[in-house]
Amino acid sequence: MNWVSVVSSNLSAVAYEPSNSTLYIRFKGSGTYAYYGVPASVHRSLMSAASHGEYHAAFIKNRYRYAKL
Repeated sequence: MNWVSVVSSNLSAVAYEPSNSTLYIRFKGSGTYAYYGVPASVHRSLMSAASHGEYHAAFIKNRYRYAKL
């Protein structure tokens, strides 16, 4: 799994594990979360979004099962 730093006021880094469709997001000040069952297309869209935090809030948060790691 490869972590990629992102420029965001809320997120610090993102990783994706395609073998089990798990998206990992490291937040500034609130830890790391795993989101389960996330399609690769959602990961790609997150990484290419103008605002990573806004994309997370609109298309990932409260849409996928998650756990704080």
